[in-house]
Amino acid sequence: MAQRTTVTTGTKAIKAIDLFCGAGGSSWGARTAGVEIVAAFDMWAVAESVYRDNFPGVRFYSGRIEDHDIDQVVKEVGHVDLIMASPECTNHSVAKGNKPRCEKSKDTALLVVKFAEILKPRWVIVENVVRMQKWSKYARLIEQMGELGYHGLPQKLNAADFGVPQARRRLFLLFDLKKKPSEIKPRGRRQRSAAEVVSLNGEYDWTTLRTERRAEATLARADRAIDRVGEKTSFLIVYYGSDHAGGWQSLKTPLRTITTLDRFALVKPTESGHVMRMLQPEELKAAMGWPRRFKIQHGTRRDRIKMIGNAVCPPVMAVIAKSLLTRCQ
Repeated sequence: MAQRTTVTTGTKAIKAIDLFCGAGGSSWGARTAGVEIVAAFDMWAVAESVYRDNFPGVRFYSGRIEDHDIDQVVKEVGHVDLIMASPECTNHSVAKGNKPRCEKSKDTALLVVKFAEILKPRWVIVENVVRMQKWSKYARLIEQMGELGYHGLPQKLNAADFGVPQARRRLFLLFDLKKKPSEIKPRGRRQRSAAEVVSLNGEYDWTTLRTERRAEATLARADRAIDRVGEKTSFLIVYYGSDHAGGWQSLKTPLRTITTLDRFALVKPTESGHVMRMLQPEELKAAMGWPRRFKIQHGTRRDRIKMIGNAVCPPVMAVIAKSLLTRCQ
């Protein structure tokens, strides 16, 4: 494992907690930036098991965040410099469609204010889907953080601009008690393609594309792709759901946004016709920017894809953390 350098202010290491941590995307990114993660919170037991595998020395708080006594948390973890939080996003997301929205679920974002008020960290980073800005209490969240003395800066960042082979736009709310956070700039490097993280060899099982049981919509998406790229080029299709962009994509561009459901299928030509398979959790993990050594070994296939689709891309959080911490003087 690569050696990490712990960031310090004076003689103290920068310490952080991760609220709604899931499998640990934010924690991995912040740790890469030199932050010491001292505590994490999540209510999903499967995600907790994955988190513990990858962060064995971090204190983990199970169950609903609102059920924890924050004063007791302070006694147990001590001073904290940074709070990272990824509140429940499903009820903000356009992926929810026209289904009823749960306002109580959205309100979990306001718990970040409560933690910030009691722990008084220098920095707070809140991550969510861009649509969170349309939430009726979004302005209230910003206002309450301001009342605590925080200078805020909302940023919409695309993971593809930070070395992640996925076009994933997310909202990051950056808060700093001492000064206004700086705008996060893309690295200016080339975007990585989906081809870098998918395997065209035989290590996974493939099935024939054109079968009587295959949905007409699936075949129509494949045909649109073949019309564009030709019979001899591999490509990806949106197997479940729709992306309103033709239902397919080239392997030469970043993967479109990974969701919590099994979404993408890889199609490749063979001498006997096109074959296909769904993208596998390890490939999706790589498309989020996690290294191979990050372990996701618990839960069903569906659980693993859900954890990946719910996560924060570690390279993006690493850049954000570094940006805040370099201004800590």
